[in-house]
Amino acid sequence: MANSTISSPALKDELDIVIPTIRNLDFLEMWRPFFQPYHLIIVQDGDPKKTIKVPEGFDYELYNRDDINRILGEKATCISFKDSACRCFGYMVSKKKYIFTIDDDCFVAKDPTGKEINALDQHIKNLLCPATPNFFNTLYDPFREGADFVRGYPFSLREGVPTAVSHGLWLNIPDYDAPTQLVKPRERNTRYVDAVMTIPKGTLFPMCGMNLAFDRDLIGPAMYFGLMGDGQPIGRYDDMWAGWCVKVICDHLGLGLKTGLPYIWHSKASNPFVNLKKEYKGIYWQEELIPFFQSAKLPKECTTVQQCYLELSKQVKAKLSNLDPYFEKLANAMVTWIAAWDQLNAPGAAAAKPSKTSTK
Repeated sequence: MANSTISSPALKDELDIVIPTIRNLDFLEMWRPFFQPYHLIIVQDGDPKKTIKVPEGFDYELYNRDDINRILGEKATCISFKDSACRCFGYMVSKKKYIFTIDDDCFVAKDPTGKEINALDQHIKNLLCPATPNFFNTLYDPFREGADFVRGYPFSLREGVPTAVSHGLWLNIPDYDAPTQLVKPRERNTRYVDAVMTIPKGTLFPMCGMNLAFDRDLIGPAMYFGLMGDGQPIGRYDDMWAGWCVKVICDHLGLGLKTGLPYIWHSKASNPFVNLKKEYKGIYWQEELIPFFQSAKLPKECTTVQQCYLELSKQVKAKLSNLDPYFEKLANAMVTWIAAWDQLNAPGAAAAKPSKTSTK
């Protein structure tokens, strides 16, 4: 089902692939059978003068920091610098309904039979069928072939809800924090679990941004990866922040998130000492952040993602600023992000122009 050596062109005109990078994109060669039908949005981090080489034959547009500053003007302050959180600029400029994002150190994995896994195809399957956050099905995703709702599952809930996010996993290098990396430097994930499940309503999860797809129309404005990296006191919590915000908003709006398949092969472990320097405040702060998001309530008047996100930004400022002044800055950036999103996605708004495309 999820695995194929031939790319499916499903949704090829409705989906963009967003890739943050600081290096040449040679990794795309392995993904060519699967990604070539799709449009790529590359967000170049770091020095905008550096030339990023993209293999021939891919349809892409590339934005660097100069482009971000030119397109967003003063609002560019909400986009992180020297951190993979810059990828969310790609979400903002896309005009497609669906987004798939992947890191440049992720490669094609193989299932237990040795077949290459078409990760994008599985993400599309996850997004196109309903999620079941309101009642857990013990056979996991009841919409997969060969599965169904088990005895005792309420018929009134079997229709499910729209799936907003598909969260994929990884073989080889696990997505660990720095302390766990330090105590388990040689640990590798070799376990392939052939399952997809809906994350229950009211339950938070640690979202990893390196193998992720979402319905941009349903949840796009909440996919803000925060202020991280250069000039900020924290890094490597960008996808976590987005995941917590997204889950609160999905629960409020009646949307679902799935996790499990597809797997990718994560090839490179980042330096745990460098990671610890980026993460250490986040490791401390998350003990306060998780209870905050667990208790966050959105008023019924919030009926759009933007309204929900702006309300959440107010709560961040009111309840987390005493933890550190950074959170007031982050709350303001959340407001700026929504303003920038609405500016670029207003009816009739001109498409953003990248400095480099596959045609020039």
